[in-house]
Amino acid sequence: MCGTKVYKKSVSLTEGSVARGMLVFAVPLFFSNLFQQLYNAVDSLIVGNFLGENALAAVGSSGSLIFLLTGFVNGVSLGAGVLVARYYGAKDESALRRAVHTTVALGLTAGLVLTVVGVLLTPQILRWMGTPAEVMPNSVAYFRMYFLGSLAVVMYNVGASILQSVGDSRSPMYYLITASVLNVILDLFFIAGLGMGVGAAALATIISQTVSAVLAFRKLSMTQAPYGVHWRDVRFHGPTLRAVVVQGVPSGVQNSVISLANVIVQANINSFGAQAMAGCGAYSKVEGFAFLPVTCFAMALATFISQNIGAGKLDRVRHGMRFGIVTSALLAEGVGVAMFLLAPWLIGAFNSEPEVIAFGVRQARTVSLFYCVLAFSHCSAGILRGLGRPMVPMIVMLMVWCAFRITYITVTLRFIPHIGVIFWAYPITWVMTTVIFAWYLTHCPLPSPGGGAPGHHAA
Repeated sequence: MCGTKVYKKSVSLTEGSVARGMLVFAVPLFFSNLFQQLYNAVDSLIVGNFLGENALAAVGSSGSLIFLLTGFVNGVSLGAGVLVARYYGAKDESALRRAVHTTVALGLTAGLVLTVVGVLLTPQILRWMGTPAEVMPNSVAYFRMYFLGSLAVVMYNVGASILQSVGDSRSPMYYLITASVLNVILDLFFIAGLGMGVGAAALATIISQTVSAVLAFRKLSMTQAPYGVHWRDVRFHGPTLRAVVVQGVPSGVQNSVISLANVIVQANINSFGAQAMAGCGAYSKVEGFAFLPVTCFAMALATFISQNIGAGKLDRVRHGMRFGIVTSALLAEGVGVAMFLLAPWLIGAFNSEPEVIAFGVRQARTVSLFYCVLAFSHCSAGILRGLGRPMVPMIVMLMVWCAFRITYITVTLRFIPHIGVIFWAYPITWVMTTVIFAWYLTHCPLPSPGGGAPGHHAA
């Protein structure tokens, strides 16, 4: 194996203190996700101030559609990362190299396919979403420009996933911070300085994403570690590709279908009028920041568990599971209490209309004290991905967060036509998945230790 100099930016997840290792690994993930949130908020802020409400509507409506199309690819990248982490923990260098180069080949292919599909189908998808006629030209311009840069978006996620899987969560954080700062500068230059239209916001995003992808693969290409990328070796390796698909496709399907379900839930919120839309939209912006401790620990757990399964250290796996779940739940509940108390001021920062604030505060105070169970569910899903059992969280979340949530809202609103019905759908389904995951994790044994491919263990 390579010397410690090669791994100086990596965090040891198979040795030393479990708590320290996981925290040192998770903190950069927190800041990466924080800057991703700021990245998205600044786009809307600049476009709204310089180009008007139709342009803002085009950018503001981008999240659900972009995640619907990219969520599948990003989920597969997460699954591939679990495979890389397993081989890295097992010190199986040949399998690690095959996993890395197969993942890169898959990313290149997926990025090209997403580019073609996104550019060609954007107008039709926007029509299906009921995009107003006055917003349609800006929306088409924004989305088509964004999807022309799909390859950069996908490849950054692939590169970041590989680095994080070997314990290096700091480098992707630096690259994302660089991209965020560059995005702001380019937004101001293109829109405020040159007076370009809404497509310039997407152009700024893809240039920034290209820079972050180049930085990630520059590091992977220059390292002498066994996870380094050698472009002449980038190709599909059959058995490895099957393992990546088995591990990654369930996460991809889960991402896409949950995104589709959220679009349906949003349609029900829309039926209560513009003030409800504005209030719930303001809450969603605050919620994105509140979820950061949850998502960073879920990602950290997947890598931690997979590396230690590969290294055959099942005691560390159990210790890591307990520490990650408890820490994430406590942090999430602390954020939830703060959200409950500060909701009027947090929502009011986005809109000063009393009715709008009332809707946002009602949603915040309905769901925020249940953030601890949301954290448990996300961390359990991360643990199960790390254990090589991605089908379990996919099935549970699709049945509960999608099928049951939509059915509950649709049926109950017929008898109780009150927006609180929609708000309560979230804590109810979070509690349900928590109970299911708690039972599963308590009753199902850990997989056998070693470097075998995830996905070969019984679920």
